Amino acid sequence: MTVSQLDFQYMLECQERELATLLVKERNMTIHQALDTLYGSRTYKALQNPATGLYFQSPLYVYSFLADELKAPDQEPS
Repeated sequence: MTVSQLDFQYMLECQERELATLLVKERNMTIHQALDTLYGSRTYKALQNPATGLYFQSPLYVYSFLADELKAPDQEPS
């Protein structure tokens, strides 16, 4: 499926908001910490690549990759 750049950007921003909210709730981070964590993650790098299709998945699904990455930061997400 092909989406326009504008649609992709909107979906990415929605994912960012939801993932940051999950980090705040699940890991007791401040919003600043959550955004720093998200933007510095390999999961976010994959999310920014439209070819991965992660932008089209549920935030909880994408969060599972981020949570795994935070448990073992030196390993690639599975």
